[in-house]
Amino acid sequence: MAEQKILKRSEVPEEFTWNLKDMFESDEAWLAEYEALKEYGAKVAAYQGRLGESAETLLEFFKLDDEITVRFEKLHGYASCHGDEDMGNSTYQDFRGKAMSVIVAVSSASAFATPEVMAIPEETLNRFYEECPELETYRRSLYKIRRRAEHILSKEEEALLAAASEMADYSDKIGSILRNADMKFPSVTDKDGNEHQLTGGSFVPLEESSDRDLRKKVFETFYGVFGDFKNTIAMTLDGEFKQRNFFAKARKYNTTLEAALDHTEVPAEVYTNLIEAVHQNLDKMYRYVALRKKMLGVDELHMYDVYTPIVADAASEISFDEAKETVLEALAVLGEDYVALLKEGFENRWIDVYENEGKRGGAYSSGNSIPHPYVLLNHKNNLDSMFTLAHEMGHALHSYHSTKYQPINTANYVIFVAEVASTCNEVLLMRHLLSKTTDKHERAYLINHFLDSFKGTVYRQTMFAEFELAMGKMSESGMSLTADALSAKYHELNKLYFGPEMVSDDGIALEWARIPHFFYNYYVFQYATGFSAAVAIANKILEEGEPAVKAYKKFLSGGGSTDPISLLKIAGVDMSTPDPVNSALKLFGELIDEMEELIK
Repeated sequence: MAEQKILKRSEVPEEFTWNLKDMFESDEAWLAEYEALKEYGAKVAAYQGRLGESAETLLEFFKLDDEITVRFEKLHGYASCHGDEDMGNSTYQDFRGKAMSVIVAVSSASAFATPEVMAIPEETLNRFYEECPELETYRRSLYKIRRRAEHILSKEEEALLAAASEMADYSDKIGSILRNADMKFPSVTDKDGNEHQLTGGSFVPLEESSDRDLRKKVFETFYGVFGDFKNTIAMTLDGEFKQRNFFAKARKYNTTLEAALDHTEVPAEVYTNLIEAVHQNLDKMYRYVALRKKMLGVDELHMYDVYTPIVADAASEISFDEAKETVLEALAVLGEDYVALLKEGFENRWIDVYENEGKRGGAYSSGNSIPHPYVLLNHKNNLDSMFTLAHEMGHALHSYHSTKYQPINTANYVIFVAEVASTCNEVLLMRHLLSKTTDKHERAYLINHFLDSFKGTVYRQTMFAEFELAMGKMSESGMSLTADALSAKYHELNKLYFGPEMVSDDGIALEWARIPHFFYNYYVFQYATGFSAAVAIANKILEEGEPAVKAYKKFLSGGGSTDPISLLKIAGVDMSTPDPVNSALKLFGELIDEMEELIK
């Protein structure tokens, strides 16, 4: 497969970049809006002490909050997206800082709101709804504030917490700049003497190589560099968990996990139940590892062997145009309206496609849906990148539907459901590709990719979740998160999850240092729960057709209109039980069975 040259940002053709002018025509227009938004602090403060005086006043305040949300989303979105294009560009890092500072200022000015809403007597609030029916639009927002009564502080204390929030983000910011802008990796050579540029974005594609000597060099070089910075990165994680402890204790939660999940109305037991369910299904993971070892024909299976396809000669180059076309075909089952939105995103530069020097690694959908979503990729011409395209556009269209069909205050969905739409797209894409071939070799290659998705999303993300939970408990007990302590715990979990057939190389003990999601406050477990829910929904869509599609789109349009467990029930999935996780892992076992039959 031909290697794609990594360009400077200025060298990337415009057609492969996102069009941020849809938010602001120029930097000057952004700066003018930044100055204008500074006035919102005073506008918000004018309502202090008044929220309980009348239904009309309460309604006015929430409408002002909606206005702030729309304008600030664009302000932050423009700065953040530009900042991620080249993290060494100081202009847009400054813009990002400016955006956050004005957001924090307004947040601090509105700190009185939650305590005042809490203080409105229930009978008074019910009377407000009767007197002003338009206030019903904000019933969900009012409920979410009032349900957390025991964790809301006085207005003075809330103001202090709001003011501290900007400082609380700095561990994540420092770690991100270090990993994406400051850390440099030496080039590595393959068995033929060809040189390959190693970056955060090229690591996994290089680890997919059929050249085992190259994979080993890439693995050892990559984690060797992380080893050079392990103490600094460990300190950023220590700071991250110290701030979580501070806010959890300030808000009278027992643990940081409870604090994080309560905010999204997810019981903490869902997190721990996931880990328990996956532990009970580790036998299937061990079968997968043994299968990989057998198919690669190696005496020992190492951690640098986990990405390379086990049916390598079926791999083919997939251009970005080909990836788009296949994704459109696969998702046609979701209806013409869904496909039309995908085409709009493809044709109107919602996507920043290729890696360039200094660009943030990985991929994401911005969550910013005004005027439309934005998607960042670091596309390579391979199968994995095609799945990433389907995944991120799932996020984007989830955001689009929620923004279109929900009022502003309930448009944002919580992270527990965030991975469902994206992964449903992946499952539909895989099922589409499998339906198009009866060739044993190609089928085995695709099933391997599906197995890798299970391994990477259910098992790996649950391992991450267990590691993050361990970090939380260590920090809560007063321990410092040192590099040695983190590496020892991570190595222990890696051995548990991969089993006896895998050689857990020393370098893998440092994998924690490269994972940005550990700064996302107990986010990663939702990849596993989301994947499980997505498998169930995709099966319903393919088996039931239009009724399931209709229910699914109702879920996509639900935003944050109710709690996430109830939202998923709309689509026919009950995540309050372990059934979706067990069902997904049952399918994982069945796919291993089929693979074993195909290679006989």
